[in-house]
Amino acid sequence: MSHYRIVTLWEIEILAMRVLLLYPQFPKSFWSFEKTLELIGRKAMLPPLGLVTVAAILPQDWEFKLVDRNIREVTEVEWNWADLVLLSAMIVQKDDMLAQICEAKRRGKAVAVGGPYPTALPEELQAVDTDYLILDEGEITLPIFVEALDRGEKRGVFRSNGEKPDVTCTPIPRFDLLDFEAYAEMSVQFSRGCPFQCEFCDIIVLYGRKPRTKSPEQFIAELDRLYELGWRRSIFLVDDNFIGNKRNVKRLLNAIKPWMEERNYPFSFATEASVDLAQDRELMDMMVACNFGSVFLGIETPDADSLTTTKKYQNTRDPLSHAVVQIAKSGLRVMAGFIIGFDGEKPEAGDRIVEFVEKTAIPTALFSMLQALPDTALWHRLEKEGRLREKNANINQTTLMNFVPTRPLEDIAREYIDAFWRLYDPAAFLDRTYRHFRLLGEATYPHKGKSTQKNASWVVVRALLTIVWRQGIWRKTRVQFWRNLWLMYRYNRGGISSYLSVCAQAEHFLEYRQIVKDQIEAQLDVYLSQREREGQSQPELVS
Repeated sequence: MSHYRIVTLWEIEILAMRVLLLYPQFPKSFWSFEKTLELIGRKAMLPPLGLVTVAAILPQDWEFKLVDRNIREVTEVEWNWADLVLLSAMIVQKDDMLAQICEAKRRGKAVAVGGPYPTALPEELQAVDTDYLILDEGEITLPIFVEALDRGEKRGVFRSNGEKPDVTCTPIPRFDLLDFEAYAEMSVQFSRGCPFQCEFCDIIVLYGRKPRTKSPEQFIAELDRLYELGWRRSIFLVDDNFIGNKRNVKRLLNAIKPWMEERNYPFSFATEASVDLAQDRELMDMMVACNFGSVFLGIETPDADSLTTTKKYQNTRDPLSHAVVQIAKSGLRVMAGFIIGFDGEKPEAGDRIVEFVEKTAIPTALFSMLQALPDTALWHRLEKEGRLREKNANINQTTLMNFVPTRPLEDIAREYIDAFWRLYDPAAFLDRTYRHFRLLGEATYPHKGKSTQKNASWVVVRALLTIVWRQGIWRKTRVQFWRNLWLMYRYNRGGISSYLSVCAQAEHFLEYRQIVKDQIEAQLDVYLSQREREGQSQPELVS
């Protein structure tokens, strides 16, 4: 960096700041879908909504360039252009975030960081000489950061001290900074926070237990902006519990419905919600009427004792299998999360999860070993009990549990590998997918034929041909694939396109289940060897 650029970095009243917004890489994970994305010519599932929201909050006379490293590398021109490098990341992105901070510092750039990972573990970012830590929610801490720059401060940690922002003041994200062609889906947000108290969840730590929502007019303005910029595909509402404030959600849906009708349904929507969605038929019907196609549910485990232990009481009020079926019958495709390794868990928990998934015909089941996330109630309890194994672990579906469980870790790990392998057996996955779409029926597609989507492109045709070749000719699923497709044609014609898109996920899971098996087995070998060398066995714990 030249002396001139160093000077202008602090004299921002004279010259607008040039900010390089940098989004670190994700490792291969359950949600990365590399093989599926290859089929449709996309590079990532979702864009970095946090960074384009940051760009909207910062002064608009500043200049911004955004580089998502899940799509491409930073160019030399972009490095040289930047006065400030600003990064945001989740814990799973920590390795690349730390590497990019080091790269920016090597080039003499000022570095600012924010997001869930820096907020949870700020000491790790201070250890790599980060200049500015903009923690908690940006609506509060970004203006404080800008004021510090105005005063010429070259370092700082900016926190909200427990204050939560009013998200009705959040500006429309700078969607114009995104490369729309690179992403399979768009991200938007309606609410932050969740009313429940699950012990293992960091959402209530980051965003609180009182859901805060945008106004319907504000959310519609974001849809208007995306529509104006030409987006015409799926939108994922990244709310951690979309229905946390049901009254406000219904107000929103009442506003979305006429907007969608007037524009001939340019988008489909997906989101995350708690299982108590099944108790509100009106809400489910409203979501389907607004073209919501799928919902992710945090089921975690069919074991009622484990749900009580982890304080996920909302999943104990109704039979879980009944709730899943009710949601599917409303017309919402169900995806779900499952966890193994809760305190007091009985043996063969992996088998019970597989049985539940098969019984309820959930095609996409995110399966993980329990991890203690920083600053959660689980983290603090385990720390007090002296059970944390690693405080700085890079947590994802391919890492061993970072604490000592109440039954042997090797038993949990082997059950996890076995269950993950069976869940994504190609024949089992196709069978569940077909049964789920038969359960959905025509209710899922009330707006078929009304979309403004263009006719199928060559990319879509090529993807379809690839799926047909791999699943309908090459693999052992060939007979099952054609039988299911014929039955879909007979009984649920409107769902064929969506059905095949879920079938395409098998291309990712076949590779990913092998990654899970190889990496967990390798870590388990190291763990057992180390324990043997130390002449120790895992202590018996009482839940």
